[in-house]
Amino acid sequence: MTTNEAEPTTPAAADAGVADLAFDAAFAELKAAIEELEAGGLSLEETIRRTERAVALQRHCEKLLGEAELRVRQLVARPGGGLETRDLRSEDAPADA
Repeated sequence: MTTNEAEPTTPAAADAGVADLAFDAAFAELKAAIEELEAGGLSLEETIRRTERAVALQRHCEKLLGEAELRVRQLVARPGGGLETRDLRSEDAPADA
């Protein structure tokens, strides 16, 4: 992949396609980006571009994990040992959770 040093990076470019990634794919790409950044040797613009992409991937992974946690919390123990599901949305979640 050839990078044009004069090409500006934008948050929209970093977010491109991130929302469509499943957790495993996003997390794998995040790990790879971190490894590349830690290895060094990238130009300043490429470092910024990859950092922006890594931040977008991290936010997406956090969102997916939060949604998964809500799904697990929907399984609430009922008296007598059974399970009950509750419909929760992320905006309904307690702020301290």
